[in-house]
Amino acid sequence: MIVRAASATLPTPGRVNEDFHVVGPDWAFVLDGATAPSGVDSGCVHDVPWLVHHLGAELARRLAVSDQRLPDLLAEAIDATCAAHADTCDLGNPASPSSTVAVLRAGADVEYLVLADSPVVFDDGVVVDDRLDHLPSHTVEAVRDLRNQPGGFWVASTKPEAAHEALHGTRSGVRRAALLSDGASRYVDAFGLGDWTDLLDLLETRGPTELLRRVRAAEATGPGPRRGKHHDDATAVFLSF
Repeated sequence: MIVRAASATLPTPGRVNEDFHVVGPDWAFVLDGATAPSGVDSGCVHDVPWLVHHLGAELARRLAVSDQRLPDLLAEAIDATCAAHADTCDLGNPASPSSTVAVLRAGADVEYLVLADSPVVFDDGVVVDDRLDHLPSHTVEAVRDLRNQPGGFWVASTKPEAAHEALHGTRSGVRRAALLSDGASRYVDAFGLGDWTDLLDLLETRGPTELLRRVRAAEATGPGPRRGKHHDDATAVFLSF
């Protein structure tokens, strides 16, 4: 079971936070909503925060009462979220609002699920779904056409089957772990302020707020990330078992 949990989140300066996280008694998750590109018609009357809040609520409810495998729980949560706006929105639009998902659940072992680029960090390594990084092109059109498609990448949006394309498994003997949105994982993978063990040590000794403070400082003083926004919503959840 989780014996200690700490979390922090920061929005992109001047914007609404499109991350969402919840910590339960033996589980936790982080969602990172994908900011809609300017001028793209999503076919949806709702914004990204609506999507992550509804998806997060559906996922938390299931985690609280069910012992089903994480991919099955996530598929049900995506399906229920789709039902909440199927009458008002075009769910067949490939640019419909979407989110990454990172989930941990403690039991005899620690079960994890990672969908898209919100990593889960353990002492013995990081679990990250980097399929987005390996697309042949990152134009708006290419990303749209390869989203939730075989050979492309998968996110939580309008296809429940995406949950079964996530990275999923278990770890034994876990002492500590972190769930991050990619705005927080920049500490390692964009700015090189330390390695994954350093990140866990910082979370354990100084807390998630300090991790996010250092990321914001790096954004303010250093070059922007290789790809993506100069600033980003950032969320970190630290768990010890």
